[in-house]
Amino acid sequence: MESKLESSMTRRDFLKTTGTLAVGALTAGYGPYIHAEDKVTLRVLGTHVTLQTELCQRAEQELGIKLVFEPRGDAELLERGQHNPDSFDIYEHWSDAINLLWKSKSIQPIDTKRLTYWNEINNLTKTGKISPNAKIGVGDAPVKIIHIQEDGSLGTTETGKISFMPYVHNVDAFGYNTKIIPKAKAYEEESWGWLLDEPWKGKVTLVNAPTIAVFDLALAAQAKGLMTFKDIGNMTRQEIDKLFDIVLKMKEQGHFCSLWNSVPESVEFFKQGEAVIGSMFSPAIASLNGEGMAVEYAAPKEGYRAWYGVMCLSAKTKGREQDAAYEYMNWWLSGWAGAFISRQGYYISNASRSKQHMSEAEWAYWYEGKPATEDLRGTDGNVSVRKGEVRNGGSYEQRFSNIHVWNTVMPEYDYSVQRWNEFLFA
Repeated sequence: MESKLESSMTRRDFLKTTGTLAVGALTAGYGPYIHAEDKVTLRVLGTHVTLQTELCQRAEQELGIKLVFEPRGDAELLERGQHNPDSFDIYEHWSDAINLLWKSKSIQPIDTKRLTYWNEINNLTKTGKISPNAKIGVGDAPVKIIHIQEDGSLGTTETGKISFMPYVHNVDAFGYNTKIIPKAKAYEEESWGWLLDEPWKGKVTLVNAPTIAVFDLALAAQAKGLMTFKDIGNMTRQEIDKLFDIVLKMKEQGHFCSLWNSVPESVEFFKQGEAVIGSMFSPAIASLNGEGMAVEYAAPKEGYRAWYGVMCLSAKTKGREQDAAYEYMNWWLSGWAGAFISRQGYYISNASRSKQHMSEAEWAYWYEGKPATEDLRGTDGNVSVRKGEVRNGGSYEQRFSNIHVWNTVMPEYDYSVQRWNEFLFA
């Protein structure tokens, strides 16, 4: 589906990489099924967020396998994922891709009995709620598409077979320069509607990705009272038309300054003063804060737009490669990887196991929403959080109790892409 918009990139394109990353295997590890002279090669097709050199090297060393990481953008990931399962053993993407992959029969069921830490994974994907009073959120909530039902469909009843292993996830919002836009109260004053406020005309940036920006704009239009949606996670063609009539007019009047395709690009727009508010992702906020810019990541009163990382098994993966794939999935939930990814503002599905790999200050800041008791460094080694700072939006539980919509491939997605292209080139 996203192959229709090759130019559209999402967070998968944001961490810099160069094509296929094949890091040579290090010394033989302790994988029980591996011989040093005959290592299994595991091909991982996925996103730039998780296919990072440090993760590759650590997994190779500890598992005694050879990993071939191939990070790609949304369009190619979906195309390859649906139509060429022979080209990968493990597929890493986001939960909004699952319906397409499952319908195309390109992925196979994952046996939860072979997932060492399955019982430790929290309820966000199992029941849909991280806490009793949490909002499940509309759209492609992972709980709706994780369990393989007896009739082969995807649903909410646990059967011991799942369509994906849940791991990295986060909630997204917008960023704003507090030197220009006064800092407001999380969940009370910060609003998606700010993206369409007249005072910021000409200083608003958006991500160039229809599966994300369409929801950002829809949340903003609804917050401003310009329109309402019966189900914002499943917009009708008429609702899509009304939304784009609104934002196309605003673009023609110069309201939006730019659309960005990568985290570094969004950072530059803020650094140069071209933008003072707009769609942003956690690593960009960390980068700007690390450079001393007062950019806040909003906790909108309407709720967040959320996403969930999925790890899938190719329908063609069998034998030793399948064994290695399960070992790799288990490695991801064994602690170190979850701690590593938390330092760029993301979360892991069984956080308690990663706690032992994090300092008390890191855990308190990232997961408990407490002030940083010392400077904290990101995955790049640079200081991204200064002592005394508090993460806007609070604790992990608080953030994931306030989800409005999940990143979603709607039934009318193709039509929304047509309208997005019209907006893009207007």
